[in-house]
Parts: sequence; C-alpha cells; structure tokens
Amino acid sequence: MSEVALSGAIERVAVIGAGVIGASWAAYFLARGFTVTVSDPDPAAEAKLRAAVARHWVVLEPIGLAHGASLARLSCTTELEAAVEGAQFVQENGPERLDLKVELFRRLDAATPREVLLASSSSTLAVSAMQSACKHPERVVLGHPFNPPHLIPLVEVVGGDRTSAAAVERAMAFYIAIGKKPIRLRREILGHIANRLQAALWQEAFNLVDQGVASVAEIDTAIAYGPGLRWALLGPFLNLHLSGGAGGIAHLLEHLGPANEAMWRDLGRPVLDGALRQKVVEQLGEMIGDVDQEELERRRDEMLSELIRRKQETALLS
Repeated sequence: MSEVALSGAIERVAVIGAGVIGASWAAYFLARGFTVTVSDPDPAAEAKLRAAVARHWVVLEPIGLAHGASLARLSCTTELEAAVEGAQFVQENGPERLDLKVELFRRLDAATPREVLLASSSSTLAVSAMQSACKHPERVVLGHPFNPPHLIPLVEVVGGDRTSAAAVERAMAFYIAIGKKPIRLRREILGHIANRLQAALWQEAFNLVDQGVASVAEIDTAIAYGPGLRWALLGPFLNLHLSGGAGGIAHLLEHLGPANEAMWRDLGRPVLDGALRQKVVEQLGEMIGDVDQEELERRRDEMLSELIRRKQETALLS
C-alpha cells in the first residue's frame, strides 16, 4: 500500500461533520498547516463552523502554529464527495448512529483512492461494523479524540476485523507527527479506553447525587480540587505507585487492596430516570449560574492550553 498518507506527504485533510468535534478537529488540522475541507449536510453549518474555528484559533495561536497555518485554508461544503476530493486523510465526525456511519463510510470508500486512510471519531461504535459496506475496509480505522480535539492530545486508535495492520500503523504515525498522543487498543471494546474509565467515575458520581450523599457542585469540587489535579499529571497506576511510599504500588495493593475491593463492591448502580436527570440538570444550573456555554468553553480552553504547555515542558516521564 502507498505511503502517501504518512504525515509528511499529507497536505489536504477532509473533516466530515461540522459539529463540536468536527470544528475542533478542523481548527487543529489548520493549525498544523493543512488545507482543510469540511463537509456537513446542513447549509447553516458553515457559519457556525467558522465562528467555532475562529474561537479555537485564539487559543491555538499562542501555543504555536505550523508553517503555512492559515484560516484561509479552510473551506466548507454540503457535498461529502466534494469535500474528500484530493484529500489524503479523512477524519469522520458524523452522528453516533451505526446506520449513518455505515452509509458514510460506504460513500467515503467509494469517493477516495484506496490508499487514503478513513478515520472515525466515534465514541462507542465498532470499526468492524462501520466498515461493513466498504469495498476497501482495510483502510478504515478508529481515530477517537478527546474533547476538545484542538487541545487534548489523546487519540485512541484501533482497527476493525477487516482493517490491515499497516493502516493502524499509518494512523498512529500520522497522529504522532501532528503532535497528538495516540494509544493503540489491542482489540475493539465498547467505549474504547478513556470513555470506559470516565463512565466508571460518572456511575458513582450519579449514584452519590441520587442517594443524596453530595450535590453536583460538591462532587465536581471533590474531583477538580482533589484527585483530578493529580490525574492531570499522572495516570491511575502511577498515582497508586506514588501513594505507596517507598514500597510503591506493591505496598499499596497489599495494605489498601482489600479496602479498595470493598468500595468496588459498594459502588452504586444508578438508573438515569427522569427524576435523577432533572436533579442533575437543576443542580448543574445552580452551580454555573448565568455563565453561558461559550464563556465556560473559553475559560476551559485557556486553562487547558496553559496546563498542556507546562506538562510538555516538565513531563514527569519522557
């Protein structure tokens, strides 16, 4: 298979879908110096896309733009086939519905040369299912980012039953070359890795609200001003290792392992019924007050960019 899709040869990227994730990806690809065409069937999507990219650009500029990076290299179309014409890499961000994904990849497969990688940002769907209608399924991969993709480095990569090992390697090489931190899953699993870890935390967070143990604001404070500060620096296992003192993780598991197992057995199994949803929505509204979504995102991105810069400068482990 041709190596045209390796990062050094890529000049044009197609982004399918102009929603929150698609717009964020588009901004990042532009910042890395690519020519980017975005496809979205909604005629009103272009105005929203350009406004979102402009907001992201304010954060990306201080971080540093690649040579040739320019907002002028962004175009938008309602025609999927037009968007991928001449593209050397495709990042799909359509709705999280399997029937739509299968049709999207069938069309992408038919409209692009077989050496072009087709990557999906899907949070939960399996590549094996999404590639089922493709004539060249070997180049379909998962390239699942973390929101917001224009700042968060993580990308989860895995192939489906019919994806070639070479395609997965090429996807990993591309994401590394553009400054991402990709991880390679050994096999497909619902929700991939990071979303499953988040889901475990959210399960107990919703349970604590449901049981009246703590409010939404108190739970957010517990994480944001407690373990979340360490999680921004270290993963869960390295955190455990440092918590074990001189004996490291072996000491911690020996002495606190049973206590952790007891908590695992005691974790709740909340049901997201109407009452719990309403409780969370109301408490979240009280917590944020009159600060609108755009302002919250601006504050988050400003702090994230500074955190990521410092993390890159003083990485605990190289």
